[in-house]
Amino acid sequence: MNWLNFDLRKALIVLVLFVLPLVSINSQQSPRRTGWFDKPFTFLAGLVENSFFGFSDGVRSTTKMYVDLIDLKQESRALHAQNLELNARLQVLEEMNTENNRLRKLLDFRQQVKMELVAARIMSRDLLAEHFTIRIDKGTNNGLKSGMAVITTEGVVGHIFRPEPFTSHVLLIKDRYSVVDGVVARSRARGIVEGKSQYQLALQHVEKSADVVKGDLIVTSGLDNIYPKGFPIATVENVENKPFAVALKVELKPLVDPDKVEEVFIITNANFLDVTERTTQK
Repeated sequence: MNWLNFDLRKALIVLVLFVLPLVSINSQQSPRRTGWFDKPFTFLAGLVENSFFGFSDGVRSTTKMYVDLIDLKQESRALHAQNLELNARLQVLEEMNTENNRLRKLLDFRQQVKMELVAARIMSRDLLAEHFTIRIDKGTNNGLKSGMAVITTEGVVGHIFRPEPFTSHVLLIKDRYSVVDGVVARSRARGIVEGKSQYQLALQHVEKSADVVKGDLIVTSGLDNIYPKGFPIATVENVENKPFAVALKVELKPLVDPDKVEEVFIITNANFLDVTERTTQK
């Protein structure tokens, strides 16, 4: 049973003696011909090469996709920043356009009326809940005095109650200490406009038989020598005629919201004309 004893060295020698003649014969063949023993090696080489090519191509594709995503993200950030900048510029342009329209309207109003006006900007508003006042950037150095009317192109704002050299405090018509002599533009019914709350006024001392309805416009009478005659104050929001009351209860909504006003006019001449005549006496 000695033939069962496998000798590795002898096997290698036999294999070399068997393979060498085949290699010698194959080397003498034309390069265009492939030996039968080359086919397994060629197949394995092709399989390895194809696998490596597929792997490298996948790596290149993944790398390219990653780089493209990075570029896309950077481009998206740049576009977002550009969009924010354009929106900011648009807001500035819209604000400038709004301010130009407002200033043009104020200039047209100043040219139309036959009153001596001083333009002023609102600097601050009173923070106390029980008072409604504002501070403007003009004072006694600009010829302002206590009791002068403060208006806008839309209507009455209030009057100066505490002037200072460079600034002045304005008591708004919605303050409870403010009173304005007013009339109903349609029926000429008279009453006293008093402050009631932030968004509401009251027309006091109106006769029970007076013709006052919701939607009526209340204008200044000019009898207080503060506001010009016929200047808008408020509109009638509600009217109550209680059986045992001595006067009508008339609630008003002011035409001017001081919280949205930025510029005002101060009337400096006492002998001003009727506002209703300003278009006929130009």
